[in-house]
Amino acid sequence: MSPEPRIGVLVPLTRPGWVAAGRHLLAGLELAVREVNDAGGIAGRPLELVVRDTAGDPARAAAAVDELAGLGVTALAGEYHSVVARAAAARADALGLPFLCSSAVLDALTERPTDRVARLCPAQSHGWRIYADFLLGAGHRRIAAAVQTSVYWASGVRVLRDRFAASGGSVAELDLGALGPADVCDALVDDGATALVLLAGHPDPAVPVVRAVRRDQRLAELLIGAPAGQPEFADWAALLGDEGAAVPFLRYLPERLTPLGARVEASLRERLAAAPSFVAFEGYDTVLVLAALMRAHGTDPVSVAEAWPRVAVDGTRGAIRFSRVPGAGVWQWAWPPVQVVDRDPEQPERFRVLHPA
Repeated sequence: MSPEPRIGVLVPLTRPGWVAAGRHLLAGLELAVREVNDAGGIAGRPLELVVRDTAGDPARAAAAVDELAGLGVTALAGEYHSVVARAAAARADALGLPFLCSSAVLDALTERPTDRVARLCPAQSHGWRIYADFLLGAGHRRIAAAVQTSVYWASGVRVLRDRFAASGGSVAELDLGALGPADVCDALVDDGATALVLLAGHPDPAVPVVRAVRRDQRLAELLIGAPAGQPEFADWAALLGDEGAAVPFLRYLPERLTPLGARVEASLRERLAAAPSFVAFEGYDTVLVLAALMRAHGTDPVSVAEAWPRVAVDGTRGAIRFSRVPGAGVWQWAWPPVQVVDRDPEQPERFRVLHPA
């Protein structure tokens, strides 16, 4: 008999992982599993999630992959943090276990091309080029980036710098390992940048930097941006209030959800007692894809991994198919919808679409 239909799930549910993102991701995964099972499961057997908390720790994620493989899961899914997903993908590839990455965008998700890993969210270079184009279109030619040390943030700086250089612009880098919030403000005044892009973790050091810049009258006209999506979650608004509004960020949603997406949005809103983020939809779509693969190809991990290019699923945000994208090294949905949005200063709980792409 083929293995039980079980998905090993990696999500950040405790600090220093981004708990809000993990909670939304898991809510989408769990809702989809409930609906799959209400519809008869996989060949009459219930689909099960086996959840492990990564806490935003790559080593913990790699250990969880080993454990989940030993438990006989068919596939792995989830993860929000790029450096954590990269560790999980490497271990899954080594063990021959298929991994559908829900929400981690780092281009180099694996060091070498693999057929075992696929990704729903866009590659960082795709989304962040759109973000750079938004800034350039708004008239910004010299921006500053407040950067925390990380492979992910370093990759983001390169994308922005390359895009700005191609248009005659420039990006100045401010090292948050060496500069405190007040130092960042002084550096911005000296530099003359018209926008500050936050490439830093939430809540620290991102929130203190935003507070300092917003309260510095010398920088009253400066735009603050956060391409990684920190303002998407309610804890950003709870910590910053009005100071967290008008901070453009990337969100992976269409202007209008599919009919399925509209129904799922209502269910997720009830489940979360809040508006669902794009991460919750990524979780839901992850299960849709893996359930479709298991129904069509069985629950053997090898069969699932071989079927990435044959899957076709109507998800909450559009039709999902996987292809090979140059530079990615994994099977990629090319591309999910991308928006640049911010929180409305008049109603910070409402999002404004500034740049649909």
